[in-house]
Amino acid sequence: MTGLLDVSHMDLFRGETQVLWDVSLTIEPGERVAVLGSNGAGKSSFLAGVTAVLTPARGEIRFNGQSLVGKRPHEVTSLGIAVVPEGRRVYKDLSVKENLEMGAYPKSARGRLKESQEHVVQLFPVLGQRQQQPAGTLSGGEQQMLAIGRALMSRPKLLLVDELSLGLAPMITKSIYRTLSALGTGISLLLVEQNVEQALSFSQRAYIFENGRITRSGLSADLMQDADIRRAYLGL
Repeated sequence: MTGLLDVSHMDLFRGETQVLWDVSLTIEPGERVAVLGSNGAGKSSFLAGVTAVLTPARGEIRFNGQSLVGKRPHEVTSLGIAVVPEGRRVYKDLSVKENLEMGAYPKSARGRLKESQEHVVQLFPVLGQRQQQPAGTLSGGEQQMLAIGRALMSRPKLLLVDELSLGLAPMITKSIYRTLSALGTGISLLLVEQNVEQALSFSQRAYIFENGRITRSGLSADLMQDADIRRAYLGL
């Protein structure tokens, strides 16, 4: 395997309960990939395995050719992987500016903090207008923008976004997706999402999780037209 991220035959447990079986997935540089499935399918557990929050019982995870197995979460971040967590999890008592600064903690990102902040504010102008405002006073959509901006402050090669559309109005969701599309090919995106139609429209390839296993994968355009997918996930 030669992708930016290569996950091979990963088994994963939460406590004594196995939650993933034989999961293999690849992301190429500059690629946008969706991980789809219903609640409890194993999507967030997969992210936990990639980011070293959980340690796989079996399998290999390689990023830029380097094994992530046995790393600690902050080491994974320093290698170039950033996470936008489900539920946003901004530091509500800190200002917008302070939240963004928190995202630049990897050593490689600290020297370019101002440049990164300017880039984030270009992507999300509302964050520039709210610099001194406590993050907890932002709307849900603005907090999601801040969570994405905070992740981008680490200057990642791979951005993992967990449930981007959760709790957001459709218009806000579409606006954020347009901004992510504007990031270009300099950063790869792995999107974990329940909004299947939106995710397939945004991504180039997709993997479908069911009960802790990958049951389908392929080009997003092909999966969008698949009768079984349309019936099971799109209600068509």
